[in-house]
Amino acid sequence: MTDIREKKDHVKMHLKDLRQNLKKMHLAVTEELILPQPEEVKTLMNKIDDLLKLIESK
Repeated sequence: MTDIREKKDHVKMHLKDLRQNLKKMHLAVTEELILPQPEEVKTLMNKIDDLLKLIESK
């Protein structure tokens, strides 16, 4: 049970981090009319891929 709880907490942490990054990016686009740098987008995509790997692992 502990392993499942740890995995769940880890997923929550990843989701919270992704959400914060996406909110910052959204605000920059909508309020400041600044498009994100390609590196920022790639970093978020890599984080999402890591999260998917974590979720899919058993």
